[in-house]
Amino acid sequence: MSVREGSDTLAFQATAEATAPPAAVGATAHIADRAEPARRRIRRGWLVRRMLAGADVLGLSTAFIATEFLFPPNRLTDHLDVSVETLVFLTSLPAWIVVAKLYGLYDRDEERARHSTVDELVSVFHLITVGVWLFYSTRWIVGFTQPDAKKLATFWLLALVSVTTARSAARAVARRRAAYLQNTIIVGAGDVGQLIGRKLLQHPEYGINLVGFVDGEPKERRQDLGDLQLLGGPDEIREIVNENDIDRVIIAFSRERHEQLLEVVRALRWRDIQIDVVPRLFEVVSPNVGIHNVEGLPLLGLPATRIPRSSRFLKRCFDLIGASILLAATAPLMAMIAFLIRRDSPGPVFFRQTRVGLDMREFALFKFRTMREGTDEGPHREYVREIMRTDAAPASNNLYKLERADVVTRIGRWLRRTSLDELPQLLNVVRGDMSLVGPRPLIPYELELLAPHQFERFLVPAGITGLWQVEARAHSTFVEALDLDVAYARGYSLGLDLRLLLRTPFLIFRTRETG
Repeated sequence: MSVREGSDTLAFQATAEATAPPAAVGATAHIADRAEPARRRIRRGWLVRRMLAGADVLGLSTAFIATEFLFPPNRLTDHLDVSVETLVFLTSLPAWIVVAKLYGLYDRDEERARHSTVDELVSVFHLITVGVWLFYSTRWIVGFTQPDAKKLATFWLLALVSVTTARSAARAVARRRAAYLQNTIIVGAGDVGQLIGRKLLQHPEYGINLVGFVDGEPKERRQDLGDLQLLGGPDEIREIVNENDIDRVIIAFSRERHEQLLEVVRALRWRDIQIDVVPRLFEVVSPNVGIHNVEGLPLLGLPATRIPRSSRFLKRCFDLIGASILLAATAPLMAMIAFLIRRDSPGPVFFRQTRVGLDMREFALFKFRTMREGTDEGPHREYVREIMRTDAAPASNNLYKLERADVVTRIGRWLRRTSLDELPQLLNVVRGDMSLVGPRPLIPYELELLAPHQFERFLVPAGITGLWQVEARAHSTFVEALDLDVAYARGYSLGLDLRLLLRTPFLIFRTRETG
């Protein structure tokens, strides 16, 4: 698509076949979306995260070496050999990186059009201050060494200076790399969209390569936009993104319908793309509400839903360690439950069912059997359809949960009330089918009931517990539960996982007391 020659009006030639919007298709279209050609791997987020992690390691190591030089072993009050202190320091470095990630210190450069080390000084100060004091106080509590106040203060001060300097240098180097540039399109070629385009062209330091506009009814083009072209309409957004290898999409005002813009956002969230939305009342939005801006014009940032590879790795490590410990700790309880199930009713101890998890892959989910063998799934399938309605009423127990007292066993009722029937899913976590925290894995026949945006729940691993289980449990309709799963996928963080895990045991005990 190109600008008409001899005209300042943005225009494009209609394609012979328009792409169907994602809302018009179901699960098959979403799977097809994922099957599109892979895009280049190295992007701003990948580059900056690794360079900042290296800068943190370099800064902390520099502070440690300088501190050891200023306080040689013969002057230390703890009389520790330098090799022992070095080993302890090196062992603690991975913990520093994990905590820094929890602070969000590796992800903001990808989300924001402009981010610098100055913007994160408070977070870096807080991280290093808390980290240094926790490190030394822990050593003192366990009796490993007596902390030297002067040495402690020196390391703290040097770490602040060296880490901040190293981060600034890392960003300066990253901005010179081609991977730092983000190919960007603006959806909406009206006054606001073209204004953003002009601002981005005036600030090359943002690292944004503005490719062009997407709009079905563009306004007359500004004279100061250079050779920027209209690439097509919103219904061509997926082809435009793939053909131009787009990293960032800015949704500005346009004459498109609200529903069509929602379809655009939902289609893009399946990809590893940063989405920015210009708020309708941007004139009254203050810049201190956590929104990044382009030369004072606020943008609502919607980061990509897919979890970065570093976060997936940490999540998997946490799952393996946590599930293994829980399996060992609950083994006697699980053996007792298995014995009670076999005595209570004929049939297997475990209930196996096909579920759909990460990337819509099917797997066999394990649970303790709570119903009589051979129970028909038809009633549950019909009940799920009923509670998909927004006006669905709860059952007689005031819960949105199917009551099947005639097929649930005596032990099964106790297992369901205490949620102990979910314990075997720890095996699914160890196998990699599930995570400790995430959306509940769906039954295949439930997929046909999902709205397009609810498929975002499959961008994160399925879990034993999650936002829906902690916030609502069976007090919400199926639609509300699915939307909570989407909210978890969009707002995922390691900190959120930890909070949900800590709240889950208290919720189970409270439910058992009131059940």
